[in-house]
Amino acid sequence: MKLTGAEIIMECLLREGVRVVFGYPGGAILPTYDAFYQYRDRIHHVLVRHEQGASHMADGFARATGQVGVCIATSGPGATNLVTGLATAMMDSVPVVAITGQVPRAAIGTDAFQETDVTGVTIPVTKHNYLVGSIEELAYTIREAFHIARSGRPGPVLIDIPKDIQTASTEFVYPEGEIRLPGYVLPKQASDVDIKAALKLIAEAKRPVILAGHGLIMSGAVNEVRELAERANIPVALTLLGKGAMPENHPLTIGMMGMHGAAATNYAIQESDLLIALGMRFDDRVTGNLKTYAPHAKKIHVDIDPSEINKNVKVDVGIHGDLKTVLRQMLPLLESKSHPEWMARIRDWQEDGSERDILNYDTGDKLLGAQVINDLWKYTGGEAITVTDVGQHQMLEAQYYPHQRPATMLTSGGLGTMGFGFPAAIGAKFGKPEEEVWAIVGDGGFQMTLCELATARQENVKVNIAILNNSYLGMVRQWQEFFYDERYQSTPMFNPDFCKLAEAYDIPAMRVTRRDQIAESVEFARRHDGPVLIEYVIEKEEIVYPMVPAGADLDKMIRRPKPNEVKHG
Repeated sequence: MKLTGAEIIMECLLREGVRVVFGYPGGAILPTYDAFYQYRDRIHHVLVRHEQGASHMADGFARATGQVGVCIATSGPGATNLVTGLATAMMDSVPVVAITGQVPRAAIGTDAFQETDVTGVTIPVTKHNYLVGSIEELAYTIREAFHIARSGRPGPVLIDIPKDIQTASTEFVYPEGEIRLPGYVLPKQASDVDIKAALKLIAEAKRPVILAGHGLIMSGAVNEVRELAERANIPVALTLLGKGAMPENHPLTIGMMGMHGAAATNYAIQESDLLIALGMRFDDRVTGNLKTYAPHAKKIHVDIDPSEINKNVKVDVGIHGDLKTVLRQMLPLLESKSHPEWMARIRDWQEDGSERDILNYDTGDKLLGAQVINDLWKYTGGEAITVTDVGQHQMLEAQYYPHQRPATMLTSGGLGTMGFGFPAAIGAKFGKPEEEVWAIVGDGGFQMTLCELATARQENVKVNIAILNNSYLGMVRQWQEFFYDERYQSTPMFNPDFCKLAEAYDIPAMRVTRRDQIAESVEFARRHDGPVLIEYVIEKEEIVYPMVPAGADLDKMIRRPKPNEVKHG
């Protein structure tokens, strides 16, 4: 059948299983939006209020579902507004396809209205990108883009499509054949030599620790890593993006690692004699000082991206492969073991969990962020999908909202993108409409993308927005207190009345100032079908403990003072 380029885009999206697209129209993409009108019963288009919101929504959709999220924008400023979201997805290995309009081919290079070299701009923040040169290659390019986005180490792919290609016509035949890309080789099974070397180190270890990262969730290897941990009796430490890869109430789960990780977890890593790193990057927020990181430990690293192996931490056994495949090779050969002395040592560290004492402090009329997060966990039964922004509330969520299922804590880890949380929560809800979704955000980050309140209202999407309002850029303020002699430059914030702001968008809102109101706030949110905003007014100078100062040894943490020594929450 003969179709226009815009219609070919729609047909290809349908064949890739796409049913929702997040975007914003404009001149260079208008032919495709006209095609959306024809396909409106089969592909739902969500009108965002800023293109950055579209890229974060596609990202949140992808993280929640494991499918490719799709966003769309026009040329020039529309396309460049996607860049932060693409960089976010790139750093966290999230499969997103971005479709952008471009000026007609004859106008490229003339500085035409709203022309930008979008492929040039996005090369560093995409896994791959395309400028489509002819209508004949359009369908195959879209098919190839989805393949690249979801395969191997996932990531964002951008397709820039000139306007005249969208309006041209050709015979449409969907490319069904196998995608073959020279140089793009996906790993198969690991070698027997590497598997045996890893198993030997596991058998010899007395103080092993599994480091479980985001790759576990993306590979679908949750059951396999649990079997590995249980059979070999190995404690499991989680990265921020790995939360939920192992149930946090499992006796072998010892908590999050890194700068704001559990003290016991960091001590265990530093005293271990074997680290088994699965689908994680050894980034600086996880390792602290590389020169002193796990100094007694041999190291096994399994990752689908060979460039990550030996990049930051030199390892003894590096295995390039899909995690699920590699673990299935290892498990039949793995011997049962126990490490009672090692587990007892870790339990001793955990019993000194003074950071969690804050949950039971009598704080008088102060409401602490840690208490809000833990009570949200309690009153949601720990079953909600939480989507955070970046800052103190993000770390408090990681510490005080345990997750038992994968892909239920969604956050910007690598890029640390303020403004991510709320739009990503909208995307997550479109991907998982049956789940309870909470956007847990700070007053600073929320104001970067709060224009999407209009999107949430127009779509009547059931997202509960929890704003932890301390009238500060809280994490920056914390650093200023610790390392800049309390010079609070540009961190105190004037904020709007968030409840009145929500009401302006016809969104129900509630303000919480006391801990005994938190249960009521959850019930208030659940009573309404559409979006709801809850503002939790919290202690202005709360501190997130523990904290590893930047560049310090992983076990040299700033710990929470005792109650009679506490300066702030």
